[in-house]
Amino acid sequence: MASISGRWVLGGVVIATLVAVTPRAILRILETGDLYLFTDQFFQDILARLSGPGRLRFIFQPVVAIILGTRSGMKDASAGLPPFLWALLFHKQHWRELFRSTLASVRNLVAIAILLDLISQFLIFHEVRPGAALVVGPVLIGVPYVVSRALSNRIWRRSNHRKRSVDTV
Repeated sequence: MASISGRWVLGGVVIATLVAVTPRAILRILETGDLYLFTDQFFQDILARLSGPGRLRFIFQPVVAIILGTRSGMKDASAGLPPFLWALLFHKQHWRELFRSTLASVRNLVAIAILLDLISQFLIFHEVRPGAALVVGPVLIGVPYVVSRALSNRIWRRSNHRKRSVDTV
């Protein structure tokens, strides 16, 4: 019998929660005509989340993303891959490999970010907007991860290049 891994359970919980709250969100959009995303209220609500329950996630999640990005960037540099953003934009032959490693590194973190955003919306606003959770959660993780992965690759390459040049002298 095949075992179910934690990542599948976590992903299932996130998907089930999104499916459960989406009909109410669609009904609210149809009633009010307000898509909410990227409106003044959306940005005011983000500021409200900074002082409400779960505000520490705005510190811990990016820190974990930076740690994971740094680890992945060092692996990329050791494997001789170009810096992450550069490779995504200009080295299409590495795109699939980089995408897979990114997905493996941050899938659980993104799922947790989405779930925590849904929970914090409910606790603070007594309503849930799944579109906002699908934007805020991944951005909170994605931006620090991508930047730290690219920078750590460059730093790791430079430090190892200097180390090798000193060793050969």
